[in-house]
Amino acid sequence: MPRRTPPPFRTAAATVLAAALTVAVAGCGGAARPSTSTPLAEHGTVRIAASSETPSFDPYTAFGAAQARYAYDSLVNVSADATLVSGLASSWEATTTTAVFTLRPGITCSDGTPLTATAVARALTYAGDPANQLAGAQTVLPSVPYTASADDATGTVTATTTTPFPFLTRTIGLLPIVCPAGLDRPRTLDRSTRGTGPYVLTHYTPGGPYEFTVREGYTWGPAGATTAEPGLPARLVISVVPQASTTANLLLTGGVDIADVNGPDRTRLTGHGLSTTDVATVVGMTFFNQRPGRPLAEPALRRALVSALDRQGLANVAVGGTGTPATDFGAEGAVCHADLAAANLPAQDATEALRAAGWTRGPDGRLTKDGKPLRLRLITSPDLGPTLSPVAELMARTWTVLGADVKLVTESLPALVNAMYQTGDFDVVVGTSPGFALPVGFIPFFSGPPPAQGLNFAGVANPEYDALVAQALREPDTEGCATWNRAAAALFRSADALPIADGRSSVYGRSTTFATTFGGQLVPTSIRLHR
Repeated sequence: MPRRTPPPFRTAAATVLAAALTVAVAGCGGAARPSTSTPLAEHGTVRIAASSETPSFDPYTAFGAAQARYAYDSLVNVSADATLVSGLASSWEATTTTAVFTLRPGITCSDGTPLTATAVARALTYAGDPANQLAGAQTVLPSVPYTASADDATGTVTATTTTPFPFLTRTIGLLPIVCPAGLDRPRTLDRSTRGTGPYVLTHYTPGGPYEFTVREGYTWGPAGATTAEPGLPARLVISVVPQASTTANLLLTGGVDIADVNGPDRTRLTGHGLSTTDVATVVGMTFFNQRPGRPLAEPALRRALVSALDRQGLANVAVGGTGTPATDFGAEGAVCHADLAAANLPAQDATEALRAAGWTRGPDGRLTKDGKPLRLRLITSPDLGPTLSPVAELMARTWTVLGADVKLVTESLPALVNAMYQTGDFDVVVGTSPGFALPVGFIPFFSGPPPAQGLNFAGVANPEYDALVAQALREPDTEGCATWNRAAAALFRSADALPIADGRSSVYGRSTTFATTFGGQLVPTSIRLHR
């Protein structure tokens, strides 16, 4: 297979937005706390609210990947406690360069054809081919080239990389597998599904709703889950409901059965007999522009400005109440997540640190160095969440009191993306955490080339981080967590970025119970409908 290279900015724009600039829902999942003891309903319909439409259900596109879990399976699955459980594969083993998956017997595609190891290897090869420009697949697959081969006699699929990569089972193993009928006619995947999953897309309406019908005889779900369980709905109807307030109203009135709700509307849903599962998030990821010629290219200045911030106050603003300062760049439940921020962020007297770095405060209270005033362009966007603008305002006030000339700019999301990835005209950006489940997801944002060749829009250059990442990439799976955490700690010490608060969102169910995985995604085979 050809070498995979990072896509250019125009090709990756949708992926960049989804990965780095949306209000990412990322965190540990679990089972919804049941609020009903009513009997299970057989062969019923569960209505699910989605915040945006799905123009294509191709699981390898940026849009279809979000709904892939209903109709497509992966080789392995991740449980609520982040451990791997079976999927299409009954067993697996991996090093940093090779992963071998042994398929369960008896798996069939939705058209009735048996799933072979050759078919799986074909799907892996197709999804990973950079010529196909499949943004959804690229967010799952490893960032290094690989080849896939199959042995139908033993039912094994082998993926081999040319350079070490530690999380092969948690990347290649989690790719939705498209059956041969879909690969033969990829365009049909926009409006129909060709997978081995527990449901099949049976009705599509532009803008929604979308209807899925259960498959009979399905026995290879996560950890062996089947579609024969009592209470599993016969139909899933997904409706598009963009506004959180409307979603909350529909939950309360019975218009939908399952929905994810963020922000202040969560308060309205308390005490109404809804089942819930909480999802950990990170709110207010802040990047400092270190490109040549920008003032924050100076590490001592970044450290002083971060030291001046009231992290508890910022966290309170970020969550709209009593907040908890973020402990890591990713959310709780992410692989290798640890309590790193407090012990590694700069903690010093900001005024003394600025003086030691050569900054002096004039009679007008303004900071200058070598005759140049400290001017900072601080940008954010309300499109990323209602609390980010107040977070940026509190930062600006703090640094203004310190003596900086801070220009606070509130942008539309397209303008913010343009400043970050094209013009570079910012010094501080208050955005959101990418929310990656694996530490490797952060690498292109903290190292490598700037746009348009890469995603390192803040121009971060941290040799200690780069060296530790190179070491961690040679350590298999979670054995390298200590090294990954040392790498993240190096970013904190250098004040390369600052996550503001650990937050929560919730997935609610009306007369339903269910389980979620990292990021709050529903596990389809876990959904139960009650009377």
